[in-house]
Amino acid sequence: MSVTLIPSLPTLPAVPSAPSAPLDVLGVPGEINLDYAASAPCARAAADAVAELLPWYASVHRGAGALSRRCTLAYEQARQTIGDFFGARADDHVIFTRNTTDALNLLARAVPAGTTVVTFAGEHHANLLPWPRGSVRLPVPSDPDGAVRDLAAALTELRRGSSPALPVLVAVTGASNVTGERWPVAELARVAHRHGARIVLDAAQLAPHAPVDLLALDVDYVAVSGHKLYAPFGAGVLIGRADWLDAAPPYLAGGGATSHVGPATHDVTWATGPARHEGGTPNLLGAVALAAVCAALDEADQVALAAHEQALLARLRTGLAALPHVVELRTFGPDAPRVGIVSFVVAGWDSTEVATRLAAEHHIGVRDGLFCAHPLARRLLSEAAGRTGRRDLPPTALRASIGLGSTAAQVDRLLAALAELG
Repeated sequence: MSVTLIPSLPTLPAVPSAPSAPLDVLGVPGEINLDYAASAPCARAAADAVAELLPWYASVHRGAGALSRRCTLAYEQARQTIGDFFGARADDHVIFTRNTTDALNLLARAVPAGTTVVTFAGEHHANLLPWPRGSVRLPVPSDPDGAVRDLAAALTELRRGSSPALPVLVAVTGASNVTGERWPVAELARVAHRHGARIVLDAAQLAPHAPVDLLALDVDYVAVSGHKLYAPFGAGVLIGRADWLDAAPPYLAGGGATSHVGPATHDVTWATGPARHEGGTPNLLGAVALAAVCAALDEADQVALAAHEQALLARLRTGLAALPHVVELRTFGPDAPRVGIVSFVVAGWDSTEVATRLAAEHHIGVRDGLFCAHPLARRLLSEAAGRTGRRDLPPTALRASIGLGSTAAQVDRLLAALAELG
């Protein structure tokens, strides 16, 4: 298939070579995956770890056989590896969940009665919808500094108007799943702690692109998805302070979450620690896969990985900016730090139709829609129309996202395909 050249395209930024195995990712020859922000491809490290353990697959905990003992050890070693990778403190719990949404719902169930949760309207639905009634949703700020100022003002007012003894939790993303823009997490954590509040970080989109360390960022909780982090075997984690988690009813009541069950209906003593919220047979393979990726990333040259991704991102954004019928969505300024996620619209074209044509005619996979962040996406679409003065922008957007395994040739194929729509 011939590739259409992009008219009047400036010289695109060069892209350095990317580090290879064990952080190679699996894929299908001929198919270009630019939808990492939804589900990243599987890293070879994760696939190899699962393949190695599968012959030994057996029950986790309480089994006396050799297979069960090996699986139990692998599961608990995975917990330790993941906790270390994310900078868990000695007294933090590392609780396995299904994904970030599951982790944040768990925390929402565990917050003490009377807790006020403060979020921003730019969050993914996973960080908007689980929180109790009475939560405070702040407007989307125009820049990172504005986020810090707005949070400080909101917490000052909140503490003035309520009992200082009532707990407050700030819930914020590390990087937007719509724009890729990074949020000032460490600064927000300082503001939260200055007002006696705790903070939870939705790291689903940040962790695949940059180090996330609870100690360095000084956050109280972090939620992560394995399927975003090259470990698509159904596991995520909630890591954070133990007191709220040990005081809350189990997220899932059942086997493994108890230390004693008596003959009476409610004669139950619940376990403490991670087991309290991990009722039922755990997802051993998901835990092991995620730990394998964490270990591989820990050993990799993360500076080189970041440089490769940022060069690809610059190439993508420069190419999109050169197409007069394409408009990028953004919350902050064009030079704000961001990870490998770009959302945009093609003027005069329905976004679903564009995504369908990219897949059918060019074998390119991108995402279309509002990206489970409806309030933010709709706001940015309206802002883009106002910024450009165009009246032919569609009501939904397209999103291209990159990571390990992405190449300059793939980015160029997308740009060439979009140029054909002009």
